[in-house]
Amino acid sequence: MVIPLPFREIAPGAVHVPGWLSLDQQRHLVQACREWAKGPVPIRHTVLPGGGVMSVRTVCVGWHWQPYRYTRLAHDVNGRRVAEFPAWLKELGRRALADAYGKEMPYDPDTALINFYDGQARMGMHQDKDERADAPVVSLSVGDACLFRFGNTETRGKPYTDVRLESGDLFVFGGPSRLAYHGVPKVYPGTGDPATGLAAGRLNLTMRVTGLG
Repeated sequence: MVIPLPFREIAPGAVHVPGWLSLDQQRHLVQACREWAKGPVPIRHTVLPGGGVMSVRTVCVGWHWQPYRYTRLAHDVNGRRVAEFPAWLKELGRRALADAYGKEMPYDPDTALINFYDGQARMGMHQDKDERADAPVVSLSVGDACLFRFGNTETRGKPYTDVRLESGDLFVFGGPSRLAYHGVPKVYPGTGDPATGLAAGRLNLTMRVTGLG
């Protein structure tokens, strides 16, 4: 008998699956993110076109994201090409999507953005709309819990739903919710399990399909 994972549909196409990652999987992700953070394009605070600096630190694999486009070379950092998107991560993304939606679906993610939040970092309400494909976004959390605000597709304001994301949680949004505004107004320091290998802070890894070929 297969016991289904608990999940909550936040909006059409937006699903929260608590505790999806095992402790071993979380440790593996932490180790992988540490390696990616070293380079070839190291983790950095992204500078926005208006001169503002994001409080999260970001590293990418597969494609390099810079506001508001994807490139093969990190012209805004060191001009190098980011690490390749690994096959094991692609397979993890496919399993995540299947578990969230309850069915097997074609999914071929080719980039991942890894954001590291310290206790003071935040993420304003935004849309993930730099991709040319409409495939779902698969989001994984490790470390400290956060308040994740998931809104609507028209405005940064209400209506929105606040969800507490814990270490190991999966969140998928696609379909009618693919372009919903979302953000992280708060991180809860000291709530993570050091057994993950992350002593403090929060890692959020989001897989996407760029559609760039």
